[in-house]
Amino acid sequence: MLLTTLILTLGLLWPVGPPPPEILRGWQPPAGPYAPGHRGVDLAAAADAPVLAPVAGTVTFAGQVGGRGVLTLTLPGTGAPPLRTTFSPVAPLVKAGTQVRAGTPVARVAPGTHCPRACLHWGLLRGDLYLNPLLLVPRPPSRLLPLGG
Repeated sequence: MLLTTLILTLGLLWPVGPPPPEILRGWQPPAGPYAPGHRGVDLAAAADAPVLAPVAGTVTFAGQVGGRGVLTLTLPGTGAPPLRTTFSPVAPLVKAGTQVRAGTPVARVAPGTHCPRACLHWGLLRGDLYLNPLLLVPRPPSRLLPLGG
């Protein structure tokens, strides 16, 4: 419940777009820390497209991991440990330690082999716990449909 309240308060933006990007692959949480799964979502994005900070935060990592460009943004005021959102494959535009506002370009989508076509892999963590990054973006209100004909 606290996470939901916090996210509604933050009012985050999509990291690519507008409009909101197509979701190529959704979040599939692993059964355990070393189990298979998809620890984020893949968003359709053209190579070299700007990646925007979805919220104000501090860039805590900008570099290579396993030969792929990665950027991590730590969100202040989100508890202990704080929420961190990650982006790959990217070419970072800012260095670790940089404080950014929501909507600031922080990277560019790099061509890579993560998806069959160009994409941005977007992750969300609290400590070592992976969370669904789609919790961070606004969703349209639910509609109830009538039962029957």
